[in-house]
Amino acid sequence: MTGNGHENRGALGNGNEPGKDVPDGGKSGGSDGKPRSSWMTWGAAALTLITKYKTIVPLLSKLVVPTFSMLASVFAYAWATRSWTVGIGFVAMLLIHEIGHVLAARQKGLPVSAPVFIPFVGALISMKKHPRDAATEAWIAIGGPLLGSLGALLALAAGMALSSTDLVFVAYLGFFINLFNLLPIRPLDGGRIAAAVTRWLWAVGLVAGLVLIIYLRSILLLVIYALFAYELYQKYVSGRAKKARVVPFAISIPEEHVRAMNVFVPGEQHHRKLDFATWTELDGTQRVEVIWDSLAIRETLSLQEPFLVEEVRVTGIRHVQNEQGDVMRYDARCELVGIPHENDRYHDIPARVRWAFGAAYFGLAAVLAALMAAVQRMHLPGIGG
Repeated sequence: MTGNGHENRGALGNGNEPGKDVPDGGKSGGSDGKPRSSWMTWGAAALTLITKYKTIVPLLSKLVVPTFSMLASVFAYAWATRSWTVGIGFVAMLLIHEIGHVLAARQKGLPVSAPVFIPFVGALISMKKHPRDAATEAWIAIGGPLLGSLGALLALAAGMALSSTDLVFVAYLGFFINLFNLLPIRPLDGGRIAAAVTRWLWAVGLVAGLVLIIYLRSILLLVIYALFAYELYQKYVSGRAKKARVVPFAISIPEEHVRAMNVFVPGEQHHRKLDFATWTELDGTQRVEVIWDSLAIRETLSLQEPFLVEEVRVTGIRHVQNEQGDVMRYDARCELVGIPHENDRYHDIPARVRWAFGAAYFGLAAVLAALMAAVQRMHLPGIGG
């Protein structure tokens, strides 16, 4: 964009060299004597930004939050440890761990968000589509600890080669966070892998988690443990896991469309049910088409997890006006009501696949525990108990 602007100015400048005839269409001066080239350049730039607006804004929004959250975490950990090496290194360990999840998800064709960092909590990614089976979920879950452990091992090698205590400490932290994530407690990675090995590991997680809470005195682990225990209670004890859920969404209706349909649009307190149709794509994505017959509107929604849709309803319509008080559009608040549906065959996994995940899970946990013990035997400051 900037390059095009310079090229335009160069062409106009060459046309005004002394001693050369300039056609009327190539003059750079207007009736007021002011140059037009700069205005043309800025106009072209503005037009480019406007036409690319829908691409640029989502891209920036996707980059800004992960970048700022990463920088905030670096400053937080550097301040807590009084070492920029440890602050940057620890965030790098978290990033490598999350990249492992991203790569595994993309290999399975599942879109995920960029990593978001939360100081003194960790990092996370969000999945934009629900896995179709427990094996896929476990594959994505184990990708983080696998790549994260490799990153920590490289940090250990670099720390020993450079005789850097800080880098060795970063490696130790990397081993710890990857081993911690292997606890068989949802939503930690181990809890998701356990679904592909045996769900009885969740019972082990209940016991091991309680022991670690007492030993580590970790508020974060206590919160995770409480949510996990409540989820298991709902699913296997109370049976409330199938309680209906409400998914809010909105339908924006231009005023021109309403005028063309020659219909009356009710106000803020309007309630009504809408017709709908639902289907599942070959890739497992569930679509819901919302049908508003009186306004000839059809809106298609994509659901992140399978739903048994019970009804779709309008709960109110806001009339959006401009500065002159004229209605520009109507924003209809809507709700989709349904029950989350778990495929009965979600946990149907071949025995060899279960054994493979089990071997990888327990093997990785043993390697990480051994590496942590090896670093502790170095008797470095701040490592060991």
